Amino acid sequence: MTRQDFEIRRILIIRPSSIGDIVMASPMLRALKQEYPEARISWLSDPSFMALLRFNPFLDEVIPWDKNRWKMLWKKGHLITLIRELNGFSQKMRNRRFDLTLDAQGLLRSRLLARLSHAPVRIGFTSKEPGTSLMTRIISRGPSNKQMCSEYEHMVRELGISPFTFSPELVLSDDDLTAAREIVKDAGILGKYAVLCPFTTRPQKHWVSERWATLAAAIHETFGLPCVLLGGAHDRSQASRIHEKANHHITNLTGRTDLSVSSAIIKRCALAIGVDTGLTHIAIAFDRPTVALFGATCPYLSTCNQHTVVLYHKMPCSPCKRRPTCDGEYPCMKKIRPQDVLEAAKHVTNNG
Repeated sequence: MTRQDFEIRRILIIRPSSIGDIVMASPMLRALKQEYPEARISWLSDPSFMALLRFNPFLDEVIPWDKNRWKMLWKKGHLITLIRELNGFSQKMRNRRFDLTLDAQGLLRSRLLARLSHAPVRIGFTSKEPGTSLMTRIISRGPSNKQMCSEYEHMVRELGISPFTFSPELVLSDDDLTAAREIVKDAGILGKYAVLCPFTTRPQKHWVSERWATLAAAIHETFGLPCVLLGGAHDRSQASRIHEKANHHITNLTGRTDLSVSSAIIKRCALAIGVDTGLTHIAIAFDRPTVALFGATCPYLSTCNQHTVVLYHKMPCSPCKRRPTCDGEYPCMKKIRPQDVLEAAKHVTNNG
């Protein structure tokens, strides 16, 4: 498809979650706006992730889609209410008159959402999920080159767009930046600091818990930086255990800030270290010196900036993703030693 095939005035991107994938899909906005400067661009997002998108200058609208509500209505058997809400959503989407919908997720539910957009052209990624007939075109995820954002860059190139640059872009409000500064200050940190992002939804992506305390002490000794521990409310118990082992080196802000303020804290940091989790990807998007610890998953090995090092020990079973075969041993993560992380941190902080 090229720009000459038909006039594109309204574009919808469907990538409702997760944090990391929204971050990695964000360069699509600049690329689309460069190619279609007069087009109105919308993004369908879970309400909890809208903070990552709402201030992007290349985006005209964020459309909330509450997956959990629809799931709850289905599970509780409130089918009439669900059908009524589906119809209302469909009509609202029809009224927007989208010309092009890009399903940047590739799941059955995202394909259903694409169909409900009523766009005459609906392009999405291939996957093992059903629902390809709901799309007008299915494309691959591109070459497996292990470059950050590569699949989303492939999608825009399939539209005939050659982006000038393709790297994650996040924009925060002044209020978020001010709130982050005050929270860190109130925690007793007056100068530079490092951010630790140890938490994610799958245990096979976690690093050895005890090593975070060792690492925090080494960071303080080597760089003179106190460490700020970030995560969501559901990570509080794990964060408390890490904090107890190194409480004089770590300030625990886990569960105390929302996503936008956590992002602002990361934007102001001097160093970020984390596993394959959304906050780590956010640090890379802000071009902060970052060390990423990957094992069971490896979304990328290289990024668009020189301030990131990915530590990854490929095993015969790597990447196992959601199907670990090591009985909870996770040797891919255990192979990453605190001294390896510290050496990588020296590299990224000297690369400026």
